[in-house]
Parts: sequence; C-alpha cells; structure tokens
Amino acid sequence: MRNPPRVAVIGAGAAGLAALKTLVDVGVRPVGYDKGDRPGGLWVQDNSSGLSAAYSSLHLNTSKKRTEFVDFPMPSTWPDYPSAKMIAGYLADYARTFDLNRHVRYGSTVVSVERQGPGEWFVVTEDGATDRFDAVVVANGHNWDPRWPDPAYPGTFEGRQMHAHDYRDAETFRDKRVMVVGMGNSAMDITVDASQVSRGPVLLSARRGVHVVPKYLFGRPSDATGGAIAVLPWRVRQALAQTMVRLSVGDPTRYGLPAPASGLFQDHPTLSDTIHHRLTHGEVVPRPGIERFDGDRVVFTDGRSDRVDLVVWATGYRVSIPFLSERWLGPAPEEMPLYKRVFHLEDPSLTFIGLMQSTGAALPVVEAQAKLAATHLAGLYALPGLVEQRRSVRRAHRDAVRRWGDRRPMMRIDFDRYVADLPREIAIGVRRARNRPEARTGVRRVSKPSAALDLPQKETTP
Repeated sequence: MRNPPRVAVIGAGAAGLAALKTLVDVGVRPVGYDKGDRPGGLWVQDNSSGLSAAYSSLHLNTSKKRTEFVDFPMPSTWPDYPSAKMIAGYLADYARTFDLNRHVRYGSTVVSVERQGPGEWFVVTEDGATDRFDAVVVANGHNWDPRWPDPAYPGTFEGRQMHAHDYRDAETFRDKRVMVVGMGNSAMDITVDASQVSRGPVLLSARRGVHVVPKYLFGRPSDATGGAIAVLPWRVRQALAQTMVRLSVGDPTRYGLPAPASGLFQDHPTLSDTIHHRLTHGEVVPRPGIERFDGDRVVFTDGRSDRVDLVVWATGYRVSIPFLSERWLGPAPEEMPLYKRVFHLEDPSLTFIGLMQSTGAALPVVEAQAKLAATHLAGLYALPGLVEQRRSVRRAHRDAVRRWGDRRPMMRIDFDRYVADLPREIAIGVRRARNRPEARTGVRRVSKPSAALDLPQKETTP
C-alpha cells in the first residue's frame, strides 16, 4: 500500500498482539508500545512492567478450545485448562510466528495520547519522546489497577493486608491465620492455595454470592456446550446451565456460601473444581461480609468474630486508561460508549481492543475486535452513520442493564453472540463501503481485502 497509515497500538498483551497482527495483515503500519520487556502482558508473571497479577497456580478458567485465537490454535497435546505460564509462552509464540516484536517498542510507557486535528494523534512516552500517528488502538487491559474497599471498613486491623494482585505463591500464608475477601476466580484459587499451608482453616468472606461452576460437567469442560446452545435466548441457556450445575454440585448454600445474587450468565461465574472439596473438609470456612476490624480480630455482619493474621482483598480492579484525558473517556472509562465496543463515537480513528467484560474467554473476542478495527483503519469498512451508531449503543446498553443490572453494563458482552456478530458487522461494513465509497471512514484504503481477515469477496446480506 502506498503511504500506508501509521497506527499506534498501546499494549502488547493478547489484545495488543492481535491488533498488531491484523493491522499488518491489511497493510497498515503499526507501532506498538508496552511498559514491559516482552510480549504477553498480564499473563507474564515476571514481566518488568510490574502489572501482572499472575500467580504460580493460575490456570485458564475457560477451556483451551474456547480460548485460543482462531488464527493460532493451541497445541492439541495441551491440557483443557493450560497454566498461566503456558499461556504466556503461547502469546510469545504468537508474536514470534507473526513477526510482531519488531513493531513493538518494549520498555516504553505511554503517558499521553491526544489529537491535534482529524487523523493526527500524538503519543508521548515517559522519556519525553513524541510520535505522530493517523490512528490509535488502545489495548492496555483493565485487570492491573487493584481496587481496594472504598470506603475502608471501620476499625483498626493489626495484621497484614494485601491485594490479590500481589499474590504469587502459597508460602505467603504458611502458618498464618488467613482470610480471603471475595468470590471471584482469583479469590477461590488463593483460598485453596492458602488452605494447604495456613494455620487453621482459611476464612472466605463474601457479602454477595455467585454461582461456583466446576471446570468439568459430566466429563467435559463446562463451557464446551456454549457454542452449541448460543442460538437460544440467554434465559433458556441460563435455565439449562443452572440445571446442569445444580445436578453436578448442588446449591452453593449447601456449602455455607451465600446464595447467588443473580442467575447464571447474569454475572461472571466463578470456576473451581477444588473449593467445594476444601469447604466440605473444613479446610475453608465461609463467613459473611465484614462489619469492622478490632485489633487482631475481624467482626462479621452476623456478630461472629475471628482472629486473623493476614487479609487478602480479592476485590477486583479499576478500569484505568491513564494516558487518555476525560475528553475521550468521559466521567469513567467503564461508562464510555463505543460502537461495537470498538469505535469511539466522536472519532473512530480512536479504537479500543479488550475494553469489555465477556461471559466467556477474552482471546477470541479481542481477535474479532482487532479484525473489525483493522478493516476500518485500512479503509475497507465503512461505519454506519453516527445516529445509527448511537442507537446501537443505546440498544446494547439497555439490553445489558436488563441482564446484568448496574454492574458495568456498558462493558458487558455475551461471548458467543458477540464473536458471531462481529464478522457479520465486517461483511455489512465492507458492503457499505463498496456501495457508498463516500461513507468510507478509514484513514487510508487498500486495493483489496486481506485473506487473513476472511472478508467476503462477494456482497452478502446480514
């Protein structure tokens, strides 16, 4: 492509690497930035960025076949649920196979991204270097900025407190009285790890319940049937899945855990094969929410209290994009409306890969988002009008509120529906660009679609 556009890609984790690959595929010139010293982002435990929360026992909580990139399948010899170390290696292999590292400036922290004019973005790094780009892809992830209880619980605690982000291995808990706060995947993993070496049973405190799903149901990965039933309404899928989980492990309250606050698929489920075992053997003891701290004791909302040496806050992460101003982010990044969770409504040359919360795995989602962004930035795909974009965002938000309530509804997506929708969106946008050349919104245009994007060569109907 003559004078191809330059696109900044911020982040070289799974999302950033997928963006780099697809941009190269369509003839765009990407330049990647990453604070760390190697590809893989948050999956790399010893990444020099210091942002990774990967711990020694971490494994996928979605199965291999439902997690791999379409363009780069995981080895068939791998287990159904590979370790974090294997995934870090997989992403490094992905970068090496597609020669992506030569496009990335590792050890480079972006501190500012601003637009000077249409299609004129300036990226400033921590060392003061500035570079100009035609477009920007934000792929910095959102599981690296720890969220602590705010406001803090009343009272004074004399023991040690740490966030799950800083956990690495179980030796941290040896011979200590441990309490873990939270009901997510990392909370369950850390609780089980701690119960192997702690002094007495580990306390598991939660204000609200979730569905705890085993990694295997009836001998198969528990997410294996997801694609097969994706055509059904989500309420029907929910009923089927809840029945299977109930037959397999029973009701969470049977183990002393709080009842789920909503139905399955209305919040991210927690996957664990081992927490039920530790609960039924007394190595983990459930507790309700915290009322207050009192020296070396924790007082719970039911009036009970326990001595604790170490509290682990498995309370999630804030969504942080520190290099973008409020002009682009609005009051909160998680509330930012994006067309198809990719395109900024004010300027579609600012795109986002991975700024979502999926009911399934992340990698197929960011790969699909990257292909959509790349077709647009190469001029192959035309967006609908702004009125239609806004209407689509409002419709998606309304549906998300009905399903997920007020817990980041703007970011929520249904995994199977979403990864099926984006290829259709690409086909529609390519057809729109062919029929109405004036509607092209990319920063440049290439002569024909790349085969790597699997774009239709004939007009198709949605």
